[in-house]
Parts: sequence; structure tokens; C-alpha cells
Amino acid sequence: MKTFNKKTVENIDVNNKKVLVRCDFNVPMQDNKNITDDRRIRAALPTIEHLLEKGASIILMSHLGRPKGEAKKEFSLEPVSERLSQLLDKSVIFSDDDEVLGNKTKLIAKDLKPGQILLLQNMRFRKEEEENDTDFSKELASLGDIYINDAFGTAHRAHSSTAGIADFLPSAMGYLIAREVKVIDEVLNAPQRPLVAILGGAKVSDKIGVIENLLNTVDTLLIGGGMAYTFIKGMGYEVGQSLLEEDKIDLAKELIIKSKEHNVELLLPIDVVVAEKFDASAKHYITSIKDIPKDMMGLDIGEKTRKLFEEKISSASTVIWNGPMGVFEMPAFAKGTEAVAASMAKSNAKTIIGGGDSAAAAEMLGYSDKMNYILTGGGASLELLEGKMLPGIEAIENI
Repeated sequence: MKTFNKKTVENIDVNNKKVLVRCDFNVPMQDNKNITDDRRIRAALPTIEHLLEKGASIILMSHLGRPKGEAKKEFSLEPVSERLSQLLDKSVIFSDDDEVLGNKTKLIAKDLKPGQILLLQNMRFRKEEEENDTDFSKELASLGDIYINDAFGTAHRAHSSTAGIADFLPSAMGYLIAREVKVIDEVLNAPQRPLVAILGGAKVSDKIGVIENLLNTVDTLLIGGGMAYTFIKGMGYEVGQSLLEEDKIDLAKELIIKSKEHNVELLLPIDVVVAEKFDASAKHYITSIKDIPKDMMGLDIGEKTRKLFEEKISSASTVIWNGPMGVFEMPAFAKGTEAVAASMAKSNAKTIIGGGDSAAAAEMLGYSDKMNYILTGGGASLELLEGKMLPGIEAIENI
């Protein structure tokens, strides 16, 4: 992964400069605009505080939700500016501009003084953002002198504010993106061993590249969640009404063979929690993977599998987890996911959660503060674990 020849905020002089910073402020909100989880805002603070210390004026950019190129008030970043002001104990100017880069915004940016912070309106109010439109990228760049990307959660998207803008300004990575990339780089290239990877979630197809790349580096690979049933079917067992990707059964078989060729211990569930239907109150029980009834569906890993996974996690030196073990939003089917999170929290290993649903599960179950690293982007984490270079990082200048 060619990431450490990229400039960071440490390599760039920002004194008396206007610095455009792409953040990931895509935070969950209630209908009353109350932010329910501000971790992504807090994650941006080290870069913002560094730039303030070094005498920059700061123009922050982000998206929120999916407004699909239209100005929609429910996706306004105004609540983010208010929360950011509280966290920094400093006024943050918000430009409530449906055009994002209208005359009003350009005037505010032009008059911005060192030590001042401006937050632009939702980048995705403009369809040009997701199109990575060159003219829009150029117009964004005209607001400042330097570009910093600190949005790991969107670094896998080639958009105007995440990649295109870097064609027109000196650029560098912020602290957050540099840290998260370094964590994954170490997992792939210089892990403390034994290295255990835990993969869950719904589909094998979402994780094919990740599995194939991890087979080159992990010692043990634990597979749970909905994706496990495609492997179980590949082993010749009945999976009933469980989630199944018929067209990926042969691939699952190949991956089992490849794991043996790479001397990787690939462990699948040995028992599962089955239910009559996908419902929180559905009748359910634990059964061996050899005995899943045709009219039932697997919704979590079973007790024996939990113990097996716990043993592997407790003996690891590095653990990386991406994807829940079951339908963790329903208490009856959250025990597998909770067992993984609890085992990681108790272990002496370096523990890394790869964003997305795993991060949400750890937070919901009360284990997030016990982990060494919770990465802020699920999609970006997966692409890095596949060994891909991300457009938002690739666009940054080399040292």
C-alpha cells in the first residue's frame, strides 16, 4: 500500500493560508436535528486544532446523507456547525447556501481571517460533487490555498471534494485519514502475530476481495453472519431459508481450498441460531450446521461457535473485525456479535474494528471504548483490506 509517501499536515506550511479540509460529518440525526452520535465530528478535531495552532484560516467541507444533487433542508449541515462550535469552544461560521458555492459563500471565504472557521453547506446539494466535475472541483479550489483530505469514510469515492480538488491545490492527508490508513497498512504488512480476522455481514460478494487478500497475511480467519451460509452450503449442508448466494457457492468452496494452500485456519460456524422467520419475537433455538431444518433460517452463530471464536480471539496478538455475526439489532440474535465484541474488549491484542455495522454494534453493545481502533469508514476500510488504493488518498501529493 503506497500511502506513506503521501504528504500529511505535518509536511505543509499553512501559516496565513486558507486551508480547505474535507471532513466526514455524515452523522446520524433525529427529526429534530439533534445529532445522536458525534464521533465523526470529534474525529476531525485534531486536524482542525493543528491548523488553528499553525495560523491557518479553515474552510470545512462535508456531505450529509443522500440529497441526490438537490438542496434539501433535512440534509443541511447547520446542526454540525453548532456541535462543532461547542466542541471547539469557538464560533464556526456556517454558510447556508443552497448553491454551496454561491456569491455569499465566496465573499465569506474571501474575507476569512487566520483563526476563523467556515463550514460550507452539504457538498451533495450539487450533483457535480458526485460526478467529480472538473469545473466544480476548480471552483471549490478557488476558495483556498491548500487542500487537506481528512475524510476516511469517503476516501474510496472519487468526488470533487474528495479527489478532484487535489488537481488544483497543494494537498496533504489530515491526522485522521493518515492514522486509519496506517492501522490497516500495519495489519496487512507488519502485524503482531497471531493475526485473527473476523468477517461477518450479509454477503460473501461484498467481502470476496477482502478474503482473498487477507489469506496472504492472516493466521486465522473467522467467518460468521449471513455470508457464512454460502460457505456452509458449499460444504454440502442444508441451510434452509438462510441467506444464500447461490452463484457464490463454488467461489466459497475455492476460498476454503485456498485457505488450506495458504496455511490459514479458516473457521466457519459449527452451530447456529435458527428461527421460523426474520422477526425479533420469532421462535428460535440452536442447532448444528448439519441439522438446519428446511423451513428455518439461521440468524446468529450458536453457543459452541461463540466459544470457539472467543478462544481464537483471546490467543491473538492482533484482531481485526468487519461485519456482525448475526442480526444484532434484534436482542435474540445479538449474542454472537456481543460475544465477539466482549472477547475483543477483554483480550490483550491490538483490536481494530473496520467501521460500518461492526462499529455500530460495538457502540450499541457498550464495547466501543474498550477497542484500540474503530475506523470511521466501513466501505473505505474494506477497499483498503482488499489491497486497493483509494481515490481520495491517491490524489494527495507525494512527499
